[in-house]
Amino acid sequence: MSDPQRADETDEVYARVQSAVAARTGTEYRLRRTERGFDLVADVPQTSRYTTQVHTYRVVLSPREKTFVMTDIVVTEQHGPGPARGRTVTTGRSRYRTWSRSLDGSESHRFAAVDGHRLIRGVTAPLGWEEIKPTGQQAARVFGIIGGAVALGTLIALAVVFWT
Repeated sequence: MSDPQRADETDEVYARVQSAVAARTGTEYRLRRTERGFDLVADVPQTSRYTTQVHTYRVVLSPREKTFVMTDIVVTEQHGPGPARGRTVTTGRSRYRTWSRSLDGSESHRFAAVDGHRLIRGVTAPLGWEEIKPTGQQAARVFGIIGGAVALGTLIALAVVFWT
């Protein structure tokens, strides 16, 4: 049984993201609904004509808790002559910038992954939605803290051994 108020809340988030995308200049975003939220998709401008890259911000909404998880999916395809062909898919949280300019300076393109994050957060925050970090990002943080603690412990142990 679905709750109509919760459906209205997810519809409002979707409609506001749609409005924010329509009002935005620069990066061309495409928005599509998914079963549990939406995908915000951008074609990333590349400096090589043999490379294409698509950045998808996958947003999964949990209307009962009024939380969402945003995961970046970046698909890079190498094509053209030579052995450097293939497809790479990365998921998690991506932070990067690209820019290119035509040789005559008439066209310039830029893309920053954080712009899509800001767009989505800018819509959800005023509506009272809270972002939950993706599981992979949470695990990376835990391993980073553990690694830092081990490194600090090793440095302290070495300092004690060499100073005594």
